Amino acid sequence: MKKIKILWKKYKATIMYLFFGGITTIINLASFDIMASYWHWNYQLATVIAWIITVLVAYLTNKVWVFGSHYTTFVAFIKELTSFFFFRGITLIMELVIMYFGVSILHGNLLLMKIIDNVIVIAANYLFSKWYIFKKVS
Repeated sequence: MKKIKILWKKYKATIMYLFFGGITTIINLASFDIMASYWHWNYQLATVIAWIITVLVAYLTNKVWVFGSHYTTFVAFIKELTSFFFFRGITLIMELVIMYFGVSILHGNLLLMKIIDNVIVIAANYLFSKWYIFKKVS
């Protein structure tokens, strides 16, 4: 039991990120699929709207449960929120490029391209969150 506690303490942020990342990925894929496949919206528009929904969920879960961020002032909150949306905006651009290349150029399956896109974006989002957004202040 002691080893489990040690491992939990060491890898808690990663485990929690994977758990909540899984939830946000499901939200992203489901909302995208509904908009693109069932409502027949343009896949780029569906990508952006799914991104907005997902980023709101991701900010709350990452802040509270993954990285345990605690700011003490309103300015610190705004800085963290702005940073989060800025880096998520970078990965939105990545998503749009991947989707365009996969769907419009390679004529790949919408949902398959979205899954590939999510794998790449999840890794980038984790690194941005860990290194820049929710980094521990010494």
